[in-house]
Amino acid sequence: MFIKGMDVSSLLEEEACGARYYDNGVEMDLFDLLQRHGVNSVRLRLWNDPYDEDGRPYGAGTNDLEKTILLARRAKTHHMTWLLDFHYSDFWADPGKQIVPKAWRGLDEAGLERAVYDYTVEALERLKREDLLPDLVQVGNELTNGLLWPTGKKPAYDNIARYVNAGIRGVRAVDAGIPVMIHLDNGGLNEMYVDWFEHFMERGEPFEIIGLSYYPFWHGTMDQLEFNMRDMARRYGKELIVAEVSMGFTMEDYRDREKLAKDELKGMATRPELVEKLEYPMSKQGQRDFMLDIMARIKAIPGGAGFYYWEPAWIPVPGCGWANEAGLLYTGEKGPGGNEWANQALFDYDGNALPALKAIRDFV
Repeated sequence: MFIKGMDVSSLLEEEACGARYYDNGVEMDLFDLLQRHGVNSVRLRLWNDPYDEDGRPYGAGTNDLEKTILLARRAKTHHMTWLLDFHYSDFWADPGKQIVPKAWRGLDEAGLERAVYDYTVEALERLKREDLLPDLVQVGNELTNGLLWPTGKKPAYDNIARYVNAGIRGVRAVDAGIPVMIHLDNGGLNEMYVDWFEHFMERGEPFEIIGLSYYPFWHGTMDQLEFNMRDMARRYGKELIVAEVSMGFTMEDYRDREKLAKDELKGMATRPELVEKLEYPMSKQGQRDFMLDIMARIKAIPGGAGFYYWEPAWIPVPGCGWANEAGLLYTGEKGPGGNEWANQALFDYDGNALPALKAIRDFV
């Protein structure tokens, strides 16, 4: 099965804040709509404890295990597989930040290794009890610069492998048949991938899938992505999934829809100077054509198993940004915390399905 996946981790918060989704003018449950358009899998991130000491949520979906269970159940009801994305942090983990969960602060390397293993087992055992074991598991999120900083920060490859191996062993302890993914960002940067995986292969437990992020305004050309994926397939013989991808459909402003003060607005991730370099225009047609191109390239690569579009339903509604005040305090970032992704959704600002969704449906 070629995975046509969507990361819908923010959906519950979107819905609570008033988001609605439409296909040809008819309002639909998002999962019904995605299923109609050929989506067969979802990706859900998991944060350990996305609340501050006073119980205030961090926002951006506040993706604790209870919310993950709710979304996974909706996916299963719609006969979709699902990918569980362990961040091993209480909030966003990416190449710019990999913050140790509050409950693990002060642990040494051995303690962190044990914490990763125990947490992985506990989360999966709970999902097993709910009859919701994931079909794929991602051990860490965008591990380009490591995880659980500072002890697991690149180039500390011994500790990086130690922590990732603990997660892999945790998955195997619950269900040895679940394929495991290791995921890096910057999918067009072959040199970095080779360096990272050469170090890991010397130290790492076996795993099945290499996951890549590819955002065309950050991560190089489509040719560079394809070259890297082919090289990874040749070197390591793993399945390959573009675990995060998106493309914009407009540069039209949406700040009035968020109802935020000027100093609270995040602004678009797709800065004009980045958009100038794109191979496809930031238009509805450009988004559609981009998706047709990348799906064809992935499928043509040995081991190319599919993709997950990142946050296709994150449309601009008041109250659903990438971080609120409590979340910013946790990461130490200044903010602001609005929505920077709405012009890359697969729905327009009013929640209407865009042509790219039909292209995904019809791709074979």
